Amino acid sequence: MSAKKRDSVNGIVYSTDPAFQAGPAAAAPVTPPPAQQRLHIRLESKHRGGKTATVVTGFTGRTADLDDLARRLKAHCGTGGSAKDGEVIIQGDQRDKVAALLATLGYRLR
Repeated sequence: MSAKKRDSVNGIVYSTDPAFQAGPAAAAPVTPPPAQQRLHIRLESKHRGGKTATVVTGFTGRTADLDDLARRLKAHCGTGGSAKDGEVIIQGDQRDKVAALLATLGYRLR
């Protein structure tokens, strides 16, 4: 279904209820400040063809803020990576560099 046909409030296209009223849109998640977030850094090699990856978990907030954090971590480490499902994945064993940057940005580490 095209985006033009969807109701922007909650995805309802059509209702047979004569008393139907579209509810308010869901509020966008708010990203707490770094000092209130507790991140966990771990090294993984499962499901990656034997290659290691540094994974940062525990981030809560908007996807745009997660993408920004991933961009900063990738640039600091000089490697590739991605951000998805609330995790930042950095290629290789970059735990020390990631921990140093996150501490500089004010995040608490487990």
